[in-house]
Amino acid sequence: MKRLGTLDASWLAVESEDTPMHVGNLQIFSLPEDAPETFLRDMLARMKADADVAPPWCYKLAFSGFLGRLVAPSWKVDKKLDLDYHVRHSALPRPGSERELGILVSRLHSNPLDFSRPLWECHIIEGLENNRFALYTKMHHSMIDGISGVRLMQRVLSEDPGEINMLPPWSVRPERTRGSKTDSEASISAALSQAMEALRIQADMAPRLWNAMNRLIQSARHPEEGLTAPFAGPVSALNHRVTGQRRFATQHYQLERIKQVAQASNGSLNDIVLYLCGTALRRFLVEQDGLPDTPLTAGIPVNIRPSDDQGTGTQISFMIASLATDEADPLKRLKSIKHSTRRAKQHLQKLPRKALTQYTMLLMSPYILQLMSGLGGRMRPVFNVTISNVPGPGETLYYEGARLEAMYPVSLIAHGGALNITCLSYAGSLNFGFTGCRDTLPSMQKLAVYTGEALDELESLVSPPPNQTKTNARKAPRKKTAEKS
Repeated sequence: MKRLGTLDASWLAVESEDTPMHVGNLQIFSLPEDAPETFLRDMLARMKADADVAPPWCYKLAFSGFLGRLVAPSWKVDKKLDLDYHVRHSALPRPGSERELGILVSRLHSNPLDFSRPLWECHIIEGLENNRFALYTKMHHSMIDGISGVRLMQRVLSEDPGEINMLPPWSVRPERTRGSKTDSEASISAALSQAMEALRIQADMAPRLWNAMNRLIQSARHPEEGLTAPFAGPVSALNHRVTGQRRFATQHYQLERIKQVAQASNGSLNDIVLYLCGTALRRFLVEQDGLPDTPLTAGIPVNIRPSDDQGTGTQISFMIASLATDEADPLKRLKSIKHSTRRAKQHLQKLPRKALTQYTMLLMSPYILQLMSGLGGRMRPVFNVTISNVPGPGETLYYEGARLEAMYPVSLIAHGGALNITCLSYAGSLNFGFTGCRDTLPSMQKLAVYTGEALDELESLVSPPPNQTKTNARKAPRKKTAEKS
């Protein structure tokens, strides 16, 4: 058996009928030009014929009941895994639109996973207009986080459009890296050894952790310093109880366009993402006559996984930043967001890498306790909305000769946080996935449109008109500046 880490196990502990804790990925492919009518049926048959199921796809909970998940969360290998259950074939009425695909994915993402089986499903969806099909895969957050999920799916794909007879996702084994852990480490002696090492690290890092938490406490008393503390955000329409049904919407932008806006505004790519989301949320809440007087805050997952780490499980930290939704002026709003994110990064960077997991647990413990105690959505939220930006592959990829056109993240929500916005870059594009509660946010799709209009507005404010740029270029040579990401 393989024991779960504390953060991974927490996603199991807060699982409920209304808050399933799985995350997903929607991939849209264009069929090869010479694809036969039976291309998808044949592909599915080949995928199911490969019975070699690799980790983490072959893992299931050793004790699937609530008490077992809470007291002894651990994985074991399922030696009788039923691929016919986990891999499913669906179809849209031809020609299926993006909207109809979104409705189907919303429904599929609303269904909880079966805890008596390995915690994943894969759905091949045919009938999408313009000779395309989709692959929707979901997996429990206790098994995977955003970064490891993208890397896991990326290993399946190829840069060669001519490659065929490729392995299905569940048969591609992770690359072994130096110091990678194995399942044998679930032994009692190894558990004791790891526990002692964790205690030693915690003792060594206790002063730094205390200083970090103290800075957050002080920032709550002195918000003018720019460091956003937990519970600083107001209660808004996003922060009530949720039901089990989900809505999913997407938006797609050219990555270079956003980078140019970031450079022109002397900000980062993440600053622009937060600005677009904050501006869209401000407009959304104004239309509902529900904009709070104080700014909404965003919980931002930060990847702490080494670049060569091909493992799965959750390896993230968190920072909290203001979205400046109380500010009517767009440029002042962006300035406030930039200041807030800079202070949050400085705060996190003062901690050594070894202390980040403990810090994350301390920071997230009020959020987890809210969910476990039933207080989530009944009191002031730790933060108002989760916003993630996950780097994906930069090159065009293929599966069985089918070109991957776009990838969209499908995330989780919980009581007190009815909206999750996750961005994923791929082959020169930035793809937004909006996951929300169907009942709490009935008009959530508007947010996707509003981010586009927010980008148009900001672009016009920070980028000079083309004729002005040419005039300035004739007057003086342009100085080279370092590109900001």
